Amino acid sequence: EVQLVESGGGLVQAGGSLRLSCAASGLPFDDYAIAWFRQAPGKEREGLSCINSNNGNTTYADSVKGRFTTSNDNALKTVYLQMNSLKPEDTAVYSCASRPQWPAYANTYYREDLYNYWGQGTQVTVSS
Repeated sequence: EVQLVESGGGLVQAGGSLRLSCAASGLPFDDYAIAWFRQAPGKEREGLSCINSNNGNTTYADSVKGRFTTSNDNALKTVYLQMNSLKPEDTAVYSCASRPQWPAYANTYYREDLYNYWGQGTQVTVSS
């Protein structure tokens, strides 16, 4: 069974940092990408970052570029999202998702229908 399990969410004050983890198991592909998404109440789901699990190539949404960094540890089969300088507007449920192959075009980076496995999500709350 394919599983993506997020951890590391919680409550943090504005300006603080959190590191989220996405532990993957059972993925049926040798070459795949893992992305982070978030969804706040009343808002549409937003793609944040994507990483190639083999070579570490990354992309970022403008809303988090310079503050968030994604990385991977292939030995641990885990992808991370380091979040710095957190703001109250970062409050959301954060999820990781996987897709086969690295996206070929920028306008497909966060097309949700191309991600075939999703984690359960972890809550991040940033206080003022």
